[in-house]
Amino acid sequence: MLRLHPYEYHRPDTVAEAIALLSEHAGDAMPIAGGTDLVPNMKHKLFTPGHLVSLRGIEEMRGISENDDGFAIGAAASLDDVAKNPLVLEILPSLARACSLVSGPQLRRMGTIGGNVCLDTRCTYYNQTLFWRKALGYCLKKDGTACHVVKGGTRCVAAHSADAATALIPLEAELRIVGPDGERTSPIGGFFTSDGVWNRRMEPGEILVSIRVLRPGPRTRHSYQKLRARDSIDFPMLNLAIRVDFETDGVVADLRAAVSGMGSYPRKLGKLDAEAVGKPLSEEVVEQVAEQAFRQCHPLANIPVDLEWRRAMVPVLVRRALAEIGA
Repeated sequence: MLRLHPYEYHRPDTVAEAIALLSEHAGDAMPIAGGTDLVPNMKHKLFTPGHLVSLRGIEEMRGISENDDGFAIGAAASLDDVAKNPLVLEILPSLARACSLVSGPQLRRMGTIGGNVCLDTRCTYYNQTLFWRKALGYCLKKDGTACHVVKGGTRCVAAHSADAATALIPLEAELRIVGPDGERTSPIGGFFTSDGVWNRRMEPGEILVSIRVLRPGPRTRHSYQKLRARDSIDFPMLNLAIRVDFETDGVVADLRAAVSGMGSYPRKLGKLDAEAVGKPLSEEVVEQVAEQAFRQCHPLANIPVDLEWRRAMVPVLVRRALAEIGA
């Protein structure tokens, strides 16, 4: 049986109280919301904080509200709440679908959208018990000096495996982050880095408080696709989000896409718009976009699934997404 280490649990009522607690116990404290990823990682001794600062009781971080130009989603809103919210289902169906495909129903009711955006990277050689990792000799991400994915590698390439973050990138979401030095905003497209050890531009004492998404235009369509071994529970082996803006005559005005599950961060796919803008979304255009996406995607052996098969599925997911958008 895997047991948790001793720790002290704090339940603040406000963001300011949470920030103060994280600052007071800096270096030995972590925030926790749903805990669906953090608690298993603590059992594996990947994290052993002496203090956990709960965010679930902070009212400011809950709920989903609509304003004149879009939506504000509290980072502590559960994935289940986001997936089932009528406004999100109507206006942001790709985000609703992404949240609905995370794990199983019990974990979606506990897990939060903020936790999913800030999800720790995963790897075959990292998400294991302490006994397993010690026998292997550890890795770059935790306690070791060698990368077991890229031999001789000096940078961790553990996989980004979150669903909501990938869906939010084509939607150009903005993150509201609060820390001891005050409040700041970050476009989600610039939030992630390529370092698998800590793949987000966020200090340990900061908290993601809310997510702002602008209302898409009336001729905007988007889709989210996920590849996994089973049709429930599993993390993505590959995921893809696409947004297409159309002109009044059905011609593509803009096309944006993001893909994840391969490297340490969700990637924007470039040059796809050059294949589609100014043209109707015909079968030929769809194939050109799919081929361009395939050329840009190169999965790594950081999860226990054949990487060539994962790469071969990139154009398949693109075709599925564009078929859904063009329907």
